[in-house]
Amino acid sequence: MATVAATVTPNTNNLEPHKKNRIQVSNTKKPLFFYVNLAKRYIQQHNEVELSALGMAITTVVTVAEILKNNGLATEKKVLTSSVGMKDENKGRLVQKAKIEIVLGKSEKSENQMAPAPTESGTAAEDKK
Repeated sequence: MATVAATVTPNTNNLEPHKKNRIQVSNTKKPLFFYVNLAKRYIQQHNEVELSALGMAITTVVTVAEILKNNGLATEKKVLTSSVGMKDENKGRLVQKAKIEIVLGKSEKSENQMAPAPTESGTAAEDKK
């Protein structure tokens, strides 16, 4: 059975506007930590990130979310699951694909971790000379 990339939009009738903080994950295109680092950047810029995936890429999205949560960089805001009807490329028939959307927000700990390190004061720097 052919795998369909997560960026395929199933229903063209009711398209959602493209969100600047949405990452559509594929398990065939990029390595896991590409998505982890991209999600970190989106959280810094937008204070939250929406991860979405279809089918076999769902495990990648869950892993990315768990890495961010376990490192204290994000908190889970919302998890949505559904199934989407898509056309099979080989057989041309309608197949149901599982879909997940996970919304992560910036955690308090992430603000401390992402803040620049404090600089030395002038007197402390002179003491070291």
